Amino acid sequence: MTLRIGILGAARIAGSFMVGAKEVPSVEVVAVASRDRARGEAFARDHGIGRVCSYQELIDGSDVDAIYNPLPNALHAQWSIAAATAGKHVLCEKPLALSEPEAASMFAAAESRGVVLLEAFPYMFQPQTLEIERRVRNGEIGELRTMFATFGFTIADAGNIRLDPTLGGGALWDAGCYPVSFVRQIFGARPRRITAAAQWTAGTDRTLVATLEHENGAFAQISCSFGTAVHRRAIIAGSTGVIETDYHNHTDRESEPSYRIKRSVDWQAPYETVPVPRENGFRVQLAAFARILATGERAEVEARKRASLDNAWTLSTILQCA
Repeated sequence: MTLRIGILGAARIAGSFMVGAKEVPSVEVVAVASRDRARGEAFARDHGIGRVCSYQELIDGSDVDAIYNPLPNALHAQWSIAAATAGKHVLCEKPLALSEPEAASMFAAAESRGVVLLEAFPYMFQPQTLEIERRVRNGEIGELRTMFATFGFTIADAGNIRLDPTLGGGALWDAGCYPVSFVRQIFGARPRRITAAAQWTAGTDRTLVATLEHENGAFAQISCSFGTAVHRRAIIAGSTGVIETDYHNHTDRESEPSYRIKRSVDWQAPYETVPVPRENGFRVQLAAFARILATGERAEVEARKRASLDNAWTLSTILQCA
């Protein structure tokens, strides 16, 4: 059965989403909503979408089973709740919400109508990430002790909406949500204590670092920035080994994607380079979303819900500390 999706907004990321969506046979994007009709029509022509409408018309449409929400961060809750209340499943861009209570209200709306709400993190569904999580759980690097994860790039345009605090802008919400979520995936729980510092400009954090202490005494550090050259890296250190990864959203952008693992405490022990499949992150994410809806895998839905609630709490707490 085909999953019929409507896109809530013609943002740039929605165009990237379409590249992956066209590679999922069980999915069809049937409509796009836009506040600017001309922009919506141009998007529909470019991507072969049959219907252009308003946000509310999309949500109410009988030809739509699920909504992809790529709106600015501050609008995620409002429109995801509206879609869920209308009986539509929701794949919502990261960060899901700007606070844990906001995230909880989104899940409550979905559960009240028996639909699924999933936070969109393409890297989480990459074979590379799933394999690293499995290796850590299986104890291949021993007891987890420390982790470092970072993501940064430059935003030079002062008018970029990712710098607008009223829309949920800032380096942490936009870039830092990735390392924060990766730490949550590896540790499996929210931290018990947080310290943070940030460089603030016009109400938004441009560079931020934080230390996350967990219940087992292990530490993680994250950093993010809108003022550096592009970088994305994570190091996961255990008592008997280390994993290093770029935790890409899209491994198909690399000619030979891989991660590295060392299973030894010996200084001279070599790292093993492990090749990974080349995958478009939007494709594997959307394929997983369609699979969850088709099979009703409640355990995975609940696990990802807990992770999203933890992420929302951690991100908002970091900002309070910074």
